[in-house]
Amino acid sequence: MSITLNRLRVAIVGSGPAGFYAAEALQKAAPGIAIDLIDRLPTPFGLVRGGVAPDHPKIKSVTRIFDRIASQPGFRFLGHVRVGQDVTVDELRARYHVLLLCHGADADRSLGIPGETLPGSHAATEFVAWYNGNPDHAAAHFDLTQREVAIVGIGNVAMDVARILAKPTSELAKTDLADHALQALAASQVQVIHLVARRGPVQAACTTPELRELGELEGVEVIVDPRDLELDPASAAELAAMDDRNPAKNLEVLREWAARPRTGAPRQMVLHFNASPVALTGTDRVEGMTLVHNRLEGDGRGGVRAVPTDETRTLPVGLVFRSVGYKGRALAGVPFDERKGVVPNVGGRVVDAPGSETPIPGLYVAGWIKRGPQGIIGTNKLCATDTVTQLLADVAAGAMPTIADEVLPIDTLLAERGVVVTSWADWQRLDQAEQARGAAAGRPRAKITAIDEMLTIVRA
Repeated sequence: MSITLNRLRVAIVGSGPAGFYAAEALQKAAPGIAIDLIDRLPTPFGLVRGGVAPDHPKIKSVTRIFDRIASQPGFRFLGHVRVGQDVTVDELRARYHVLLLCHGADADRSLGIPGETLPGSHAATEFVAWYNGNPDHAAAHFDLTQREVAIVGIGNVAMDVARILAKPTSELAKTDLADHALQALAASQVQVIHLVARRGPVQAACTTPELRELGELEGVEVIVDPRDLELDPASAAELAAMDDRNPAKNLEVLREWAARPRTGAPRQMVLHFNASPVALTGTDRVEGMTLVHNRLEGDGRGGVRAVPTDETRTLPVGLVFRSVGYKGRALAGVPFDERKGVVPNVGGRVVDAPGSETPIPGLYVAGWIKRGPQGIIGTNKLCATDTVTQLLADVAAGAMPTIADEVLPIDTLLAERGVVVTSWADWQRLDQAEQARGAAAGRPRAKITAIDEMLTIVRA
């Protein structure tokens, strides 16, 4: 017998923007629908809490919308539950008509070059998680005694890393930057930050507001070689054909910087375009980065590709952050596309193998694990809504799997395994505790970064 929409039981894995927006779309379609939003951390909000830069608080205000979604009848938050360890995908599918995966793409892509595993070489994602107080990375160490640092990549994550490294800690102290990161950055000896971009300024993935902020930092001068801003024919043609104005605005900002006289500021931000790292050098740790100069040419599809030349140089850096993209991780019991780093799907319906069009009943995806790491927070709303549209069509068609009456409830199963599950009320207590600690120091919050401490507060 087919299940009706108002009797549907839904589990959403991942409490970032995609997970919350999916819950909202379901609530609009069926007020009071039973939704369990599951996250491996005791706290919600995913990259809004653990990825958005602390000095961009307006972006985090989206959590007010998430609070409203969480207050609706039928909604539950099940924090501190690790899908794949505390409970399997098959066990969830046995207890819910719908399993909607929104757990994102938190693994970094590697450079694939010699020396990449030397101490001093890090994923930018790890650094971002560290300064945002993610419990998984709170104990990480970054050698900020180094004078010169390189960031490989020129997307918005690279912009965030560069800005946090260069910004005066007097400014960062007004944010919710993790306490351990604030202390480490206050003692930082970093003076030169190199940003390395494989292609040219037209292909830079960062948004103009993020780029412009680099030139507004106190005590920092941005250095751009004017020769890097001379467009090759393929880039000029690509720019002329673009509807997106962001690359042209980026180019304006960069040209303005290139024309500025040198100021001798205590910190420098040096942008290197048309350059790729080919090796990290050093004996016991990173001591340098070898770059190859690239020539840009058309790729035959209206885009531009980088072709290495025989011209190389070495930057004397002792710390490197790789910021060349995210990818998803495979989850036991769910098909995975290793090449794309996503769960294979058609319109949000998970299919049984990459390239297949055979959907697995009751299994869906939204967010980065569906489409890859692209877009801004708001992009996830459309993505999640599109998936829910397919889900609702499947409900109407009677295509949902059934649930056995005798199956052990999820709460009982987790309790028997000794899993301490945090609720939305528990999160609200943690939220209040963080805000109270922050208020004492004139900050919006002081993040609790240890799971044991979180659980102690919850139990109390």
